[in-house]
Amino acid sequence: MTTSGPGALDARALVTALQDRGFGPFTGVPCSFLGPVISHLEAEHPQQYVIAANEGEAVALAAGARLAGRRPVVILQNSGLGNTVNPLTSLCHTLRLPVLLLVTWRGRPGQEDEPQHELMGRITPELLTAMGIRNELLPTDQAELGPVLDAAAEHMAVTGLPFAFVVPKGAIAPRTGGGGTRHRDARLMKRAEAIAHVVGAMDPKTLLVATTGKTARELERDWDRPENLYVVGSMGCASSVALGVAMHAAGRKVAVLDGDGAALMRLEAMATIGQRRDTDLCHVLLDNEAYESTGGQPTVSAGVDLCAIATACGYRHTRDVTTGEAVRDAVRHAQEAGGTHLIRVRIAPGSDPGLGRPAFPPPRSAARFMEAVAR
Repeated sequence: MTTSGPGALDARALVTALQDRGFGPFTGVPCSFLGPVISHLEAEHPQQYVIAANEGEAVALAAGARLAGRRPVVILQNSGLGNTVNPLTSLCHTLRLPVLLLVTWRGRPGQEDEPQHELMGRITPELLTAMGIRNELLPTDQAELGPVLDAAAEHMAVTGLPFAFVVPKGAIAPRTGGGGTRHRDARLMKRAEAIAHVVGAMDPKTLLVATTGKTARELERDWDRPENLYVVGSMGCASSVALGVAMHAAGRKVAVLDGDGAALMRLEAMATIGQRRDTDLCHVLLDNEAYESTGGQPTVSAGVDLCAIATACGYRHTRDVTTGEAVRDAVRHAQEAGGTHLIRVRIAPGSDPGLGRPAFPPPRSAARFMEAVAR
């Protein structure tokens, strides 16, 4: 068993310690704090790691694994802890199905982080406690790891309830050696180029909502305007926000820049959008088959026909495109024809390593957008 440097656990050592005690399989949604653990699982134990579309689904998968006699582990960022509240409280608690949670601690008080993590960071331990889930900080000293894992296993066996280890920033050492990054067709555009084609083709007064992560950051850096709304958190909600705007901003063209991971996280949004097929909403889904903001872990979008799903949900029109010319043509057609349109844009992973954080504080971005809607 390898060891990490002082103050951080080696990912292999953590996974091995869990497996030695009978824990597994693993499922969840990526967070960069646990990126080395996920990379290790993908590389060394791919049959033991299931990529979930959202954190609530991961808990339900784990509950099923527990019913089949396994001792599952759920990996999640605390920003997605809200997605787990129902399955943890009404499924795991009700049926007494103990699952082990590794919950990263973004926005920990006293540590600088993005604004969307401030509230959840402040309440993470208290929220877990309120759900009846015993929780402790994951130790970074490997000598302490075995005893705390044994104690967690005993607690789960006695109570039948979940147990959570809260994972602070830097608790897991960076992974060395080959990663699991997947390479795609070099002819595909990068996201920033695709965004440029979208903005260049749409009506200048279009109200444009951008999903969280690098999409919002690139839009702000290259194409900032009052009509843009940068959704910096609430992954998966941008398309629903855009639909709400489109339904109530009469006479305005509305578009949303979505991502594959975000769309899969809240796939039900497409069902609602499809039932409002006469609402003018151009849903642009930028698909690089990766959770790029958390380290490039793969999504499952490569095996999902998102256009067929949109059609089945009732979207008026769909397009699956790979070139800038096709993007511009699809956006122009959507805005001229009206109604709900899905444009799936296949893009390459990767972005400018110097890409900064959004300059606008979120409340200011929202206020400016509301003023643009009212004009």
